[in-house]
Amino acid sequence: MRDRLIKRIAEELVIDSHKVQATAGLLDEGSTVPFIARYRKEVTGSLDEVAVIQIRDRLEQLEELEKRRESILKSLKERELLTEGLEKDIMAAGTLTRLEDVYLPFRPKRRTRAAIARERGLEPLAATLFAQGEDTDPSREAAVFVDEEKGVESVDAALKGARDIMAEWISEDGAAREKMRELFKTKGCFRSRVLTGKEEEAAKYRDYFDLEEPVSRAPSHRILAMRRGEKEGFLVLGVTPPKEEALKLLVGIFVKGDGKASRQVTEALEEGYDRLLCPSMETEIRLETKKRADKEAIQVFADNLKELLLAPPLGEKTVLGIDPGLRTGCKLACLDRQGKVRHTDTIYLVGSEQQKSRAAETIRDLCRRFGIEAIAVGNGTGGRETERFIRGLNLGVDVQVLLVSESGASIYSASEVARKEFPDLDLTLRGAVSIGRRLMDPLAELVKIEPKAIGVGQYQHDVNQTALKRTLDDVVVSCVNGVGVEVNTASEELLTYVSGLGPQLAGNLVTWRDTNGPFSSREDFRQVPRLGPKAFEQSAGFLRIRAGNNPLDASAVHPESYGIVEAMAGDLSCSVKELLVNETLREQIGLSRYVTGQVGMPTLTDIMAELAKPGRDPRKKLEVPGFAEGVEDVKDLEPGMTLDGVVTNVTAFGAFVDVGVHQDGLVHISQLADHFVKDPHRVVKVNQWVKVRVLEVDLARQRVSLSMRKTADGQRSVRGPAKPVNKIVTRKRGPEKPKAQLFNNPFDGVFKRK
Repeated sequence: MRDRLIKRIAEELVIDSHKVQATAGLLDEGSTVPFIARYRKEVTGSLDEVAVIQIRDRLEQLEELEKRRESILKSLKERELLTEGLEKDIMAAGTLTRLEDVYLPFRPKRRTRAAIARERGLEPLAATLFAQGEDTDPSREAAVFVDEEKGVESVDAALKGARDIMAEWISEDGAAREKMRELFKTKGCFRSRVLTGKEEEAAKYRDYFDLEEPVSRAPSHRILAMRRGEKEGFLVLGVTPPKEEALKLLVGIFVKGDGKASRQVTEALEEGYDRLLCPSMETEIRLETKKRADKEAIQVFADNLKELLLAPPLGEKTVLGIDPGLRTGCKLACLDRQGKVRHTDTIYLVGSEQQKSRAAETIRDLCRRFGIEAIAVGNGTGGRETERFIRGLNLGVDVQVLLVSESGASIYSASEVARKEFPDLDLTLRGAVSIGRRLMDPLAELVKIEPKAIGVGQYQHDVNQTALKRTLDDVVVSCVNGVGVEVNTASEELLTYVSGLGPQLAGNLVTWRDTNGPFSSREDFRQVPRLGPKAFEQSAGFLRIRAGNNPLDASAVHPESYGIVEAMAGDLSCSVKELLVNETLREQIGLSRYVTGQVGMPTLTDIMAELAKPGRDPRKKLEVPGFAEGVEDVKDLEPGMTLDGVVTNVTAFGAFVDVGVHQDGLVHISQLADHFVKDPHRVVKVNQWVKVRVLEVDLARQRVSLSMRKTADGQRSVRGPAKPVNKIVTRKRGPEKPKAQLFNNPFDGVFKRK
């Protein structure tokens, strides 16, 4: 069976079957995706993480299909219904949908109208009528089955029961269901209506009050929006094709002429479509489109999350983190170069001049005492005001002032992770610490927050939560292992995502480190309780030791390859350390001489790249643009303004951009570029700074419409090449709330109105 699945996956993904087989084998052995993609290139033929994940997920799907197939066969055997032909059809079913179609007529059912008719002995009558003989007289045939004791009181009752049976046959016919399924996909339409009397209450869904849109063209965000409106009791949603086309299709399959029996079949067909087949197909198409919408929305979230996690870090600098608060005061946290809290305080920027003066003196004093090199200001309520106040203190060019996303910070502050990390700190002070650390290393800090709470998705609360979690976990794992983790300073939460570790081993690493001091060698990992050979193999290459005994411990070279590097150094009569710093020496290495049965050119090429830049951080350098002065509220915006802004979220219908007014503006997909754009991620990324032009400002609904298309004078509203930066990523609107609420009603205006 496994060979059949491997062959099918290879055909679907257009990957050589031996590569799929090898990857599946590594997964079975417990190897992680990052480890396979980075350290087993010879085995897999250099498949990347995307391909490995595709193989993993498809293999699991097909294995689930096989389990269902076995379950169906077992059920049929137990009920003595399995025939040679039926078994052949079941084994030939290539999809779960087709498998269920084959099984449908034999599936145990509740007591249906057709079942009652069978109990009354009307199945032979149904078979006679379904044959549609030219001379068949339905009334005459039905008269034979009239039996008051069985509940068949008249000819009409007998015919009605026979039609119930025929309707069930038609609705369960595999070929008919397949053609009807295709009709629903190609000609089906979503029809959304507002519930009477709910117009005012459902104002956020007004774009869907009277909408009709083809299933084949409905984008993911509108499908999810309509479903949410239906779930909340504001909309009525249906998905059907034109009824006349559906009936015409069924007539072409089942009706053989125009005789009296055929007319009975036609009547059964019409009844069966309305009562059985149409609802069944509608349920299927709703599930299928939901899966499609989920997949697209989850991918949008994953792409955004990756950009956010890989935002450029400020690095090891002393930082003052500020969680703004106008009424309750700004919470301050001074952090050293390792992110440890040195001091906390609170200042008030609203009130008397004395309070403001005291706040200014506090900031200046903290910068002097702790040698502050950068100030991270949370971008929530009061963020712009706080930033302006700090900049007005003229702290000098040596102190950078940056606005930083605080999305999810309040969730972190109240979490068990934060309580464990800072048991003696107030909630709000924990938030200031998190904001400061996000500037220093976004990846290390954001992994402490559930990805869904970061708020860079599209309808994340409406999609399949299991699929969402797995995809986002894959993204976090990929980012963490792609960057690498300094084992002697990493938090337990960050170590949890390292290949081969998980919560238990991450905790054991931290405990060993706290008890025995910093790790001096990767070999020390073997002393950590329960970190066995397999976990060491999977994790060692992704854990870094900057000041270790072996210079290779600070690189991505896996310990299993140390012998190769040592052989290279020996052949050149130099040390490994000299090989790392001397490019001339590395240029003398002939890689082909180190190829073995286990080690090929892909691994050797990776080793050479790592020797050139050991432990290099793949993230880009931090860029520090800023918002326009004097533009701090939606009321300050006017159509025609050109502003700098940072992309906070990219969705299927466009991108949200923060221009510094406490309310993100929407650049609709039609305004992203001068040419047609299908995928917004091809144009902009989360954290990218762009120039935008204000198109429209709706003060009543607090909505801002922006454009990145060329202006009237031909100047493009995009500033230079895309450069992700660790700057504002999402603007918080008052008290933090689930980010899904921000996308209830995307004003896209791209749908068909009736």
